[in-house]
Amino acid sequence: MGVPHGVNLDGEGCFHSHAGRGGRVLVWRLCLRRSLLMSAPLAASGPLARDAETPRGSAIAVLAAALLGFFAIMLDALVVNVALPSIRNDLGGGIAGLQWVLDGYTLMFAALLLSAGSLADRFGARRAFGTGMAVFIAASAACGLAPNLAFLVAARLVQGGGAAIMLPSSLALIREAFPDPVRRGRAIAAWTVTGAVAAASGPVAGGALNLISWRAIFFINLPVGAATLVLLTRWQRSPRHEVPIDWTGQIAAVAAMGALTFGIIEAGADGFAAPKVLVALAVAAVALGVFLAAQARGKHPMVPLELLRSRVMVISSATGFAFTAAYFGMIFLYSLYLQQQRGLSSLATGLVFLPASVMSGFVSPASARLAERFGPRLPIVGGLLLGSAGLSVLAGITPSASAWLLAGLMIPVGIGGPLIIQPTTAVLLDSVPAHRAGIASGVFNTSRQLGGALAIAVFGALLASRAHFVHGLRESLIIAAAAAVAAAVANLMSKPSPRR
Repeated sequence: MGVPHGVNLDGEGCFHSHAGRGGRVLVWRLCLRRSLLMSAPLAASGPLARDAETPRGSAIAVLAAALLGFFAIMLDALVVNVALPSIRNDLGGGIAGLQWVLDGYTLMFAALLLSAGSLADRFGARRAFGTGMAVFIAASAACGLAPNLAFLVAARLVQGGGAAIMLPSSLALIREAFPDPVRRGRAIAAWTVTGAVAAASGPVAGGALNLISWRAIFFINLPVGAATLVLLTRWQRSPRHEVPIDWTGQIAAVAAMGALTFGIIEAGADGFAAPKVLVALAVAAVALGVFLAAQARGKHPMVPLELLRSRVMVISSATGFAFTAAYFGMIFLYSLYLQQQRGLSSLATGLVFLPASVMSGFVSPASARLAERFGPRLPIVGGLLLGSAGLSVLAGITPSASAWLLAGLMIPVGIGGPLIIQPTTAVLLDSVPAHRAGIASGVFNTSRQLGGALAIAVFGALLASRAHFVHGLRESLIIAAAAAVAAAVANLMSKPSPRR
């Protein structure tokens, strides 16, 4: 896989693409300095060029390590969904416990993304990546050996923390290993495709592994992680930089997200008037206040408040939140529905999600072309409305609809992803100064992960509080569809972005 014709990476770490179309010149510029390329934060570890060319063997080894690590952490975001009924049969617990099996990983992933790039800078990309992978492997082993549900949730929290540390350092390692812009572009393209393949194959891989045991879903990470660490030894120690870390803001962010999610999950079983729910929501409010105060008064804030005042930042974050909530929520809901209510096997359930994942991959190139020709608003709004339509139809069909009909109706939601996320990321990065690109990307992707976590919390609470599963399912789908419509309206009301 190569870099598209006319694309290069300049000395500031920015992609440029110049192409003529109908007498016009289209210019794309995507800065990578401590930013995410579409879906993940990039820590600026190491120079963009070295005096001597990197040995090819060690560069390929570090690329393989980065791709394996990225594949593992993206896979684990969705691979567990279809195994939830098996986990409950083995370890017991109710819907709230199953929600935490998913949200424990996603929450720590989201919360630590805000400062993970700074950690990679401070300790060096290779050390950060290796440490994150070691934590991820140990936590995966603990998940596979979990004797009860509480132990599994605790291990998933640690696993999400390890994943958050690995993500930015994986791209930082690629930048170090490939000083040549063309080779670096190819490596980053491979990294991006790897994440897409992992996300698409998550439900199917989980269904297949669950035929052996739900524990195999976690044990499979051990040989992958071991191979990654062996490959990493081929690379020299990364440079370290004295980068300040906003510890107050980071701790407050974890507390706010965790307490809010806990309150929503527990409200599904005990109601919002329950004392523990009220305490959790109060803690979330106080932690949010501490976080905002730290960003306003701290010397080195993670998220400067002026960034949060940006209309583009707010709308982009809301858009990412709405789509991820819809997609993660749909997989969570139907993973339970198809197995518990319809009696499908875990593998058959995973296959139901496959058409949406495959079509998402085919639509991805079209998203860029649509944004070039008509501007980013058209694919963003179109993707949101398309996903909302799919969710609305799913909510209205009869419970006895065939599994293949359900699979077909999920396709509009799946293809909404590339139509929405890629142009939204580009619009966001175009709207902020270069030195804010990394922070803006971190906030955007944190909002996406938080959307997935809160969707599981809210939809699980609805399932737990309703007398019939189907009623909670339909209400959840309607909420997700409404959120997508609201995000579409917000994008329509915003100032049009220029064609790129």
